[in-house]
Amino acid sequence: MRSIDDLDTPAILIDAARAEANIVRAQAHADSHGLKLRPHIKTHKLPYWAKKQVAAGAVGITCQKIGEAEVMADAGLTDIFLPYNILGRAKLERLKALHGRVTLSVTVDSGETLDGLAATFTDPGHRLQVLVECDTGMGRCGVQSPGEALALAREITKAKGLVFGGLMTYPAAGRAAEAEAWLAGARDALAASGLECQRISSGGTPDMWRSGEDSVVTEYRPGTYIYLDRYQVAKGVGSLDDCALTVLSTVVSHPTPARAILDAGSKALSSDTLGLADLGELLGIPGARVTGLSEEHGNVTLSGDTKLRIGERVRVVPDHCCVVTNLFNEVHLVDGDKVLETLPVAARGRMG
Repeated sequence: MRSIDDLDTPAILIDAARAEANIVRAQAHADSHGLKLRPHIKTHKLPYWAKKQVAAGAVGITCQKIGEAEVMADAGLTDIFLPYNILGRAKLERLKALHGRVTLSVTVDSGETLDGLAATFTDPGHRLQVLVECDTGMGRCGVQSPGEALALAREITKAKGLVFGGLMTYPAAGRAAEAEAWLAGARDALAASGLECQRISSGGTPDMWRSGEDSVVTEYRPGTYIYLDRYQVAKGVGSLDDCALTVLSTVVSHPTPARAILDAGSKALSSDTLGLADLGELLGIPGARVTGLSEEHGNVTLSGDTKLRIGERVRVVPDHCCVVTNLFNEVHLVDGDKVLETLPVAARGRMG
């Protein structure tokens, strides 16, 4: 069996036991609160983990792009949600082909997107489930009021090849109560008009842990929970001991006593800090923070008497693990220093 000492750097290491423990913990939380779990594969982009998430009890998976969904369907995943506005003939034809292979659902937030779906999906015997995306405070996509959600839901019911599937949102972090109120208002407006809303789908790993039995949400789409990262630790989701993803890197220079350079720059460690002060930290080395990135260099600021050796290999916990995954062609599943398996990041770079 290979050791991590046999790997070239930079490289992604995934602590397999930690990732599996995170899957089990989230599924147990969802089950105990009456929530369906539909994990977002954007974090890992691996059929390997998607299958484990479903085996643990997830009702299906979430993908953000058709290309990701195609990879997952090819690997045998059978229930896929695409919460994204799909536009254009080429994408719609791919979506239709995917609909013929798996149980598929999508979202819309405009008449233009809905018109494309209605023109493409015309078989009343095999209708596509369409949810209305709602902007509950994130300020991204989504209808702006419960009234608009009702109007769009009515239009969905008029298309012979479509079926209204419910409501979907990605709430602003820390504003779950605001999203709850918004969605409850939309659900009540739908009910008053005779439209049943069986599925209300929400996302975001931190707020999932604050959901209770009285939540209007029926389904959660967490992504980062499987690996965790510094942002999730800052939000109280777990500790550094729960973080499964690290970037193995080599110290290539030590220009000053308080500063070292890694061979992991912005092409290995994302500059997406999610509001944190630093870009990452070195596991097991107190006070060692990644404080700057150029393309192939990572600047580490050291505190106190901490010193690194040129040639020393370190593990970096990134601020945001999802975007780091997308920078590598493969990941290495590890148990301590042992490499259990190397997996290609199958859905990386799949566009559309």
